[in-house]
Amino acid sequence: AKYSGSQLLQKKYKEFEKSVRVEEIDGVKLVKNLAVKMEEMFSRKAEATRRLVEAAEEAHSQHEDNPDLQYEYFNAVLINEVDDEGNNVELGGEFLLEPNDHFNNLSVNLTLSVVQVPTNMYNKDPDIVNGVYWSEALNKVFVDNFERDPTLTWQYFGSAKGFFRQYPGVKWHPDEHGVIGFDCRNRKWYIQAATSPKDVVILVDVSGSMKGLRLTIARQTVSSILDTLGDDDFFNIIAYNQEIHYVEPCLNGTLVRADRTNKDHFREHLDKLFAKGIGLLGEALAEAFNILNDFNQTGRGSVCSQAIMLVTDGATEMYDDVFEKYNWPERKVRIFPYLIGRESAFADNLKWMACANKGYFSQISTLADVQENVMRYLHVMSRPKVIDHEHDTVWTEAYVDSAVSLKDKSGISLTTTVAMPVFSTRNETGILLGVVGTDIPLQELMTLIPKHMLGIHGYAFAITNNGYILTHPDLRPLYQEGQKRRKPNYSSVDLSEVEWEDKDDSLRNAMVNRRTGTFSMEVKKTVDRGRRVLKMHNDYYYTDIKGTPFSVGVALSRGHGKYFFRGNVSVEAGTPLLCFFFLKKIKEQHEHRHLTQIQAIKLFMTGRRPHLKCDRELIQEVLFDAVVTAPLEAYWTGLALNKSENSDKGVEIAFLGTRTGLSRTNLFVPADQLSNQDFLTAEDKEGVFNADHFPLWYKRAAEQVPGTFVYSIPFSTALENKSVVLASTAIQLLDDRKSPIVAAVGIQMKLEFFQRKFWTACRQCTALDGNCVISCDSEDINCYLIDNNGFILVTEETSQTGLFFGEVEGAVMNKLLQMGSFKRITLYDYQALCKEYTGSSDSARTLSDLLPRTSVLMCIILSSLHRFLLEFNLYSWWNIDLSVKAQRSRGKTMMVPCDTEYPAFVSERTIKETTGNIDCDGCVRSFVIQQIPSSNLFMVVVDNKCDCSNAPPVTMDPIEIILDTFEHNESLKCDRLKFQKDRKKPESCHPFHPEENAMECGSATRPSSALAAALLPLIAAAFSR
Repeated sequence: AKYSGSQLLQKKYKEFEKSVRVEEIDGVKLVKNLAVKMEEMFSRKAEATRRLVEAAEEAHSQHEDNPDLQYEYFNAVLINEVDDEGNNVELGGEFLLEPNDHFNNLSVNLTLSVVQVPTNMYNKDPDIVNGVYWSEALNKVFVDNFERDPTLTWQYFGSAKGFFRQYPGVKWHPDEHGVIGFDCRNRKWYIQAATSPKDVVILVDVSGSMKGLRLTIARQTVSSILDTLGDDDFFNIIAYNQEIHYVEPCLNGTLVRADRTNKDHFREHLDKLFAKGIGLLGEALAEAFNILNDFNQTGRGSVCSQAIMLVTDGATEMYDDVFEKYNWPERKVRIFPYLIGRESAFADNLKWMACANKGYFSQISTLADVQENVMRYLHVMSRPKVIDHEHDTVWTEAYVDSAVSLKDKSGISLTTTVAMPVFSTRNETGILLGVVGTDIPLQELMTLIPKHMLGIHGYAFAITNNGYILTHPDLRPLYQEGQKRRKPNYSSVDLSEVEWEDKDDSLRNAMVNRRTGTFSMEVKKTVDRGRRVLKMHNDYYYTDIKGTPFSVGVALSRGHGKYFFRGNVSVEAGTPLLCFFFLKKIKEQHEHRHLTQIQAIKLFMTGRRPHLKCDRELIQEVLFDAVVTAPLEAYWTGLALNKSENSDKGVEIAFLGTRTGLSRTNLFVPADQLSNQDFLTAEDKEGVFNADHFPLWYKRAAEQVPGTFVYSIPFSTALENKSVVLASTAIQLLDDRKSPIVAAVGIQMKLEFFQRKFWTACRQCTALDGNCVISCDSEDINCYLIDNNGFILVTEETSQTGLFFGEVEGAVMNKLLQMGSFKRITLYDYQALCKEYTGSSDSARTLSDLLPRTSVLMCIILSSLHRFLLEFNLYSWWNIDLSVKAQRSRGKTMMVPCDTEYPAFVSERTIKETTGNIDCDGCVRSFVIQQIPSSNLFMVVVDNKCDCSNAPPVTMDPIEIILDTFEHNESLKCDRLKFQKDRKKPESCHPFHPEENAMECGSATRPSSALAAALLPLIAAAFSR
């Protein structure tokens, strides 16, 4: 306790015991207040988007299309590019770019926007040029929106013609092939805003005439159609020749949600299609109509728009009898034929189908034609919404902002987008001009969460109408493999996959259905990258966020997590003492950016700047913590100045943190001599206060008995020579269970120093006669110091430091589990990625036993060991990450999403000492384990006389959940595809409109003359080289 100052801090908080007020947190009130704040924030973003809609529609109404218009605009790829002579290239020009920390230090222009045109489109196509010209009017609104709300990030307009206007202006860079594959019309925010939810059946002709290139184009066409489907859509794919073949046989007669997993599953099956026989389209159409009708009757689909996509190389008749039976006169199901190949013999029949059923006909001759032709159906599906002039506001699920993620290597930037459609207000019927949107970094949501009111283990989370996580501390969207990469299904992680103890989905379904209520359950929360587990009882409070499809929840852990205390000190007393706390960034408030946090607090709390956006309650509590913890600065300084203390510089840092996020640190060695220089820095994400969690050392200290210390070795240093040990303890305000944890203090010391102190204590003989018959120096025994989760802190074999005890002493660990000294807790990871390994795992040593004399040894050394530990004030240790061990010991191939089961281990607190014997092939091995008082540590002494290397190790390796038989596995896959969790359908639906112009139903497509004229010189130049 000497170096941490824990006793002094406990005393200081006790002095204020009578002047503070302990309150039970009202979870219902808390979550409702949070929902209101989020609603206000989302409303500001939606309002900014609405202003863009109004400006775009007004600008278009004032513009007369001119096919000969010449207009130089800033092309996102060409800006600041020069030719061989140093002149700006066409559509480039000098474009001022400056780094901006609000946009993750990307170089941007806050005055102008840029325009990106897909690589497969012509930059000077008249439609593009006219659209770019009139949409220049959005620049002024972009800037105005940003000035009104400085928290806004990217704003943009995606045109139905294909170009993308983005603010602030930023330079785009092609890939290594010189291509930018981005097409705004393929983005979810565009598709959701442009169309209503839909049920789709895709019919693919696999008759003999579809062999070769035609089948290849057909596959790509189907894949592109799947790209346009989102989580509110449902689909199935049927291949037909003289028979009907469901691409996924187990989904006969039904539809499935168009989520990432299902679409990828069907794509895999597309490669198995082969062409033969004759095509009987009539039966296939009838099957598609029956599926759509039957599925619609169940109420499980979109219950909105319906469509049949027909991918074929021809139709010998018009099949009007089929349409008359199933679709006329209402024509609720639209038909979209895609004629594959250059031949047009059957084009008239297919076009007639489209026109007679409110669809659109396209001809696709090459792979290059696929995307542009597939996109055309979206404009047809959007007609009812356009005619109704319904500017529905749509919100996407969480996704990684690729522009930011490429730049921000230190973390991720999850984003949601709010978008609205833009319509022509001229006399035309049903013209979609495009979609406007703005990104909302979910980190902005985190700033609204009153973390100081949620307790140490409490958290807030939000989900979408489909049950997908918008934000949750257990969401892991990236995996590490040299660099951070997105997991394939990161944007569709269901709440039930992280709150997996809720087996009946009670919490998830209530939130999906936008209810307000409460829920409770026992949970197992992992920390330290899944190595350790904390068992607790959580109370959940939830409600909907008005004006959005989202719901928000708050989880509070019972016990100290349900209570909060309020202290009170003067502004004058507390302000000078502040070191660090969470407050809204002053830089986000333009007129106050020149103020420091301290200046802002003084001005706000004294009433001289009441418009500052500060949290008065949080500031008051931070000031209180600053006053109470101030004496530790002088205490630590005194220790540092005392030359007789810490002469070998084994203790490097003392630190504390309070429930409000205030932190103090004191260095006992120069900063450049720290063994672990990442600790308490931004690089140490689990070791610092964050918007969504308390530090790991704080969390674990809070779960120990008050006054005891938790010891650990940080994972990031366990593989290095510069290893350290952390130790921390929690400070409790009162002496009962309802007392909140007000702070935690601790130290960082060198691992070598800690281990040396341990061995010194072990070798001291305290026997009355001075004759110790055995010590840890004996070759007959192995001595270990392990923590309450079974990780080794000290052992004579230094290479075993940081390993799980069961990997080294498998037989002993198995016996401890049998005797109840340790418990195995089974955990599940539904966000896992599995690697296919080659080779074998590390051949960890698996000793195990101990002789009866070791119990005598324990009694002799424990008193010395106890004194050694009390000299510090510490925290708990942790092991090497399993994924790192796996990468070190095994080869790897590709990574695929999977579900895994893995164990964690926890000591039984009530068992203070245990002895046991193990039979190793007739040789009896003994061991003794005893808890070290006032810590989370255990001394283990094992007899080394028997060879127990044949005993299997106890590992923490995750195991993929795979069923025993192929048939059972296939059956489960099918059940999973068919199974649909509860979802809340979007409230808006525009399936069809009587005023639609059904005669605008397509024609065979050819390259535009302008594009052809542009491509001819390029082709000629290529052949001349």
